[in-house]
Amino acid sequence: MLRPTPFDLATGTLLGVAPPPRRPVPAGVPDPLDALDAAVLAGLSRPPCVVSFSGGLDSSLILAVAVRAARREGLPDPVPVTWRFTGAPRADESDWQERVIGALGIGGSWQILRADDDLDLVGPVARRLLHRHGVVHPVNLHLHLPIAELATGGSLLTGAGGDQILAGWRRPPAASLHDRLWWLRHAARTRQGPAAMFPWLRPTVAREAHRALRAELRAEPRELRHRIAWHTRRRDLRMTCSALAALAAEHQATAIQPLLDEGFLAALALLAGDRRNIGRDRLLAEIVRGALPAEVTAPRRKARFLEVFFRTPTREFVRSWDGSGADPQLVDPDGLRRLWSHWPIPGGTASLVQQLWLAANPSGAASRPTRSDINLEVKS
Repeated sequence: MLRPTPFDLATGTLLGVAPPPRRPVPAGVPDPLDALDAAVLAGLSRPPCVVSFSGGLDSSLILAVAVRAARREGLPDPVPVTWRFTGAPRADESDWQERVIGALGIGGSWQILRADDDLDLVGPVARRLLHRHGVVHPVNLHLHLPIAELATGGSLLTGAGGDQILAGWRRPPAASLHDRLWWLRHAARTRQGPAAMFPWLRPTVAREAHRALRAELRAEPRELRHRIAWHTRRRDLRMTCSALAALAAEHQATAIQPLLDEGFLAALALLAGDRRNIGRDRLLAEIVRGALPAEVTAPRRKARFLEVFFRTPTREFVRSWDGSGADPQLVDPDGLRRLWSHWPIPGGTASLVQQLWLAANPSGAASRPTRSDINLEVKS
């Protein structure tokens, strides 16, 4: 498993892009939907084929393609596994989950995991992962631990890469008052200096992180074919895929990321490689071309998950933190304590929460919670 560096953990960033590989262009590039079909078949052939299904566009697409392929090939249906959260209204996607599951006719195998503080950054599920592996990237990887356990001996399909490959363009020039206001707020945030953006770091480290972050943002390509090549070489995405693969392998399962499959990416570049700023909704509609139920690609609100991971365990830990355990060459402990004296804390310090919690609570067999605390519901 690829691991973040002390600089990554302290700054809350994961920057860097590998050089372009020297590989031949795939011959006989298929249609993008056919390429996705081929990518999910590898998982369907190794049941149980578990799909991490949030109800968002990417996971809905993966699930729909897998259902269609399974029924065509006479294979067992994929098993959608969904988290639902209490006290996190901005993360609620239950309406879309029900719509997609209903349209696909797969409710009988749907498994729902329920969480209150369970998925907090240092809650019971995260602690199992932290004590086994230390701090990894992404900080919310533990969300997939119970899902990987359900995939034991089979395969795990996720929508990893969708936010990078299918979305995320910098917005085109503002045409409405709403868009202009968005741009003003965005510009104000991106113009923040190092001290304002990274107030918990030593000044020299904050400047280094600020320069590197701005340089990477400026380097992001605008044409789809170049964005695909660039994002698939970024440390962020490579480390995410490495972590998912390692997590699945621990449970004798294979992790598959169909949206990062080479055949799909080549087909997508051929279909729309010269496009700029194309919205995720439109791009998915062009990929699917009416071959899947409308509920799968219908536009929907993007869920926000900070409320899921910043809960009571994190709040109690940061309030009680005594300033020990941080690398004094990177982090200003007094600055971090001042920052953590107010709630909510900045998302950029999430890795530090886990790192410092682990330093204060080292691994021990007696302290490791088991999977029995997860509330699992099987829909019928």
